[in-house]
Amino acid sequence: MAASPPPKGIYVPVPTFFVSRSASNYNAFATPLDLTTQAKHAVHLAKCGIRGLVVLGSTGEAIMLTSSERTTLLEHVRQELEKAGFADYPIIAGTATQSVAETVQLLKEAKEAGSQWGLVLAPGYFAPAVSQEGLVEWYRAVADQSPIPIMIYHYPAVSNNIVISTPTFETLASHPNIVGCKLSHGDLSKHTLIASSPKIDHDHFATFTGLGQQLVPVLTVGGAGAIDGLAGVFPKCLVHLYNTWKNNSGDERLRELQYKVSAGEELVVKYQTVGIKEAASRVLGFGERDGTRLPLKGGFPGGDEEWKDWEGVMTALEELENTLPAVA
Repeated sequence: MAASPPPKGIYVPVPTFFVSRSASNYNAFATPLDLTTQAKHAVHLAKCGIRGLVVLGSTGEAIMLTSSERTTLLEHVRQELEKAGFADYPIIAGTATQSVAETVQLLKEAKEAGSQWGLVLAPGYFAPAVSQEGLVEWYRAVADQSPIPIMIYHYPAVSNNIVISTPTFETLASHPNIVGCKLSHGDLSKHTLIASSPKIDHDHFATFTGLGQQLVPVLTVGGAGAIDGLAGVFPKCLVHLYNTWKNNSGDERLRELQYKVSAGEELVVKYQTVGIKEAASRVLGFGERDGTRLPLKGGFPGGDEEWKDWEGVMTALEELENTLPAVA
């Protein structure tokens, strides 16, 4: 029996929060997890209508965490969501390893920690030498052994610019345990070729964009939603944009909302995890502005002066966010 994809909607690839520099257990070389802030942020997102979370994705600095830290993080987020009344809340666990065996092991651990799906980054270490046939066999080997359904994570910028062709997606989409993809690149044509492909059963295989600035165009061509970093700071804005499109609101309102989101996403594009954490700290009060783990050095290079360049965009989103009701 074929597995089901995550429900359609807006998901957040959550950052991993680390303790502040003033904490008694602070260690600059291996900063401990801040599980309290992690849980508060997760519950905040759920209350704001976010459909689910990606934990241990690229934004979550998963490659800088130990195996035990990954399990601890997943278990704690699941437990605290359930305590807050969000039973069976969708959690997608990321993997970013190169071997089939280690990827399967991480997926087994993710299931035990309470995750319902896995988001599996393409193995890009040998990208120039990897064939499409090799990718198909690699993903099939993972999916055959995974205890939870998996999604294909195509993020060329962090996987040595590996290419996954449209025919490869179409082939893998027929596997009963491969239920979707996250496309973190700006090629809208590729989104269209996958999300609208007549060779794919879209009830079984959901196409999510990783870029909120593409949300409305991607929804228009059959996408299921977004797994978007900015939604971790302005969750209600992204949910409102999704619902406005879903409810067939007027084009003018859609354009206005998409413009505000796209302007804010420029911060995510430029600074990635560092920018998301800076904004989450400044806007929401979650975590530290420079709360990343080495080799990342968190915080804007220009500090407060650089933040001023973004204040107009962030203020417009914050004002909109504050007018919107929670839709959990």
